[in-house]
Amino acid sequence: MTATPSPPPTTVPAPGSADDWLRLDQQVCFTLNAASRAFNGVYRVILKDLGLTYPQYLVMLVLWEHGTLPVKKLGEHLRLDSGTLSPLLKRLETAGLVRRERSARDERSVEVRPTEEGTALRRQALEVPLRIAAATGFEVEEIRELSAVLQRLTTALDAAAAAAEGTAEGA
Repeated sequence: MTATPSPPPTTVPAPGSADDWLRLDQQVCFTLNAASRAFNGVYRVILKDLGLTYPQYLVMLVLWEHGTLPVKKLGEHLRLDSGTLSPLLKRLETAGLVRRERSARDERSVEVRPTEEGTALRRQALEVPLRIAAATGFEVEEIRELSAVLQRLTTALDAAAAAAEGTAEGA
């Protein structure tokens, strides 16, 4: 019986040489990291008027969208663990933008809600996405397409990481 060789992956372009794959400009992770750093630089300037850092802005976005949430659920939305999220929430609470309280239903759980001041900040924040879009020079549809591709990439990488963890645990 002759084994049939597996076809090469069709979603990855064939490099000119094996060494091409080790070039920095061929690393999608580096390109994404560079774009993320560039975004953070633009956000830093834009969010200065709101008195928020980029991570604090993300927290506020989730709270503006969902209202009161348990810290655990907020962390799930942001893909952050409680060790990273807790200092952010403490600074936002000190600034008077959020309030943390033990849940009446489950004392082990802490719920976070925007304060009146935090809710009022939302009106000022409405211009942020417009300024970010203007900074990219992209059309709205291009931004939506890019976001959809990045969401698909995240889903695929989450699945690959879970599969690799499952393989490593089974070894």
